[in-house]
Amino acid sequence: MSETPASSTARYGKLEALSEDRCWQLLSQRQYGRLAVSIQGRPDIFPVNYRVDDETIVVKTAAGLKLAAATLGAGVAFEVDAIDELHHSGWSVVVVGTAVELENLDELLEADRLLLAPWAGDGKNRYVRIHPEQITGRHLPAD
Repeated sequence: MSETPASSTARYGKLEALSEDRCWQLLSQRQYGRLAVSIQGRPDIFPVNYRVDDETIVVKTAAGLKLAAATLGAGVAFEVDAIDELHHSGWSVVVVGTAVELENLDELLEADRLLLAPWAGDGKNRYVRIHPEQITGRHLPAD
């Protein structure tokens, strides 16, 4: 992936495009996002807990529709944001790429070290790694 220099941050009115480095910084500060997949040609979105690991996104999930759609489909999108409704400000980062299920022992041990604990109960023992092909972000400063 190419790196966008901070000096090339563009302003569209109040909306600012974020550099790739800033997008990764913001992603690293959060643990909750949304995974978008295609299921039988229709989009679906799942809330997930995640960790950033070496400019990839790692999600822990259970076997089922979300895992199958993420790893068998043509691609995924992943979105994280922070919104301040009082001050009409916030940011959003979108990662588009491919997802693979981690299967070999070294990958699984590395993922376990991320201490990823899904909020939604037990039974989530499968890991998915999203390999970004594109990362974009926008920031709307406070009024």
